Amino acid sequence: VKELMVFLDVAVFEIILAYLEKRDWKEAFFSVLPQRKGAVPLGEANDSSKRALSGKEDKDNDSDSN
Repeated sequence: VKELMVFLDVAVFEIILAYLEKRDWKEAFFSVLPQRKGAVPLGEANDSSKRALSGKEDKDNDSDSN
């Protein structure tokens, strides 16, 4: 539990530093958050990310149109 708290403290510190540099909270968060987690701002998820979350592939949709 202590290691997680230290990690969270460092992440918060990095986000605050990024905000001070960029002057934009959204840019600060997404520059610090790992891209592999697939974080997107609420309301800005596009269709491809929604399909990825539901497990559907674009190739499934393409095969139906042939």
